[in-house]
Amino acid sequence: MYEPIRTKSVHSTMAGTTSDFPHRSREEELDIQLAGHLAALLAVTDELRALAPAADLDTAAERLAEQVSRLRGGTTPVRMSVVPADDDALALHERAHALAGRALVVAASRADTAVAILAAEQMDVHAAALEPRELASR
Repeated sequence: MYEPIRTKSVHSTMAGTTSDFPHRSREEELDIQLAGHLAALLAVTDELRALAPAADLDTAAERLAEQVSRLRGGTTPVRMSVVPADDDALALHERAHALAGRALVVAASRADTAVAILAAEQMDVHAAALEPRELASR
């Protein structure tokens, strides 16, 4: 009933061949993930700045760009130059709040206090912008 396999397996184990491709440490992976969340938050912040310019948004965008640059080893993030005209500000605030929350979780996991504080501040800013919608739905 059972016949043993007589040919060499096409599947191989990783034993002994781990240097065939580059590996990243957990810290490097978290840096990449955190930089991605902050870059997405920066893009939404730039969209909000285009819809309703404000000094607070300008400051937040600069702080976000600085942190993204630090996490990417000095590479400056790409910034938006053209913004679609039909964006909903409340939807952008919702998206920004969610992105700031994700960044906060990764920053806490990574023990990056500066980014955690920045993300928490951005969550507060965008949550405050969403309050009128919450009050209207009650």
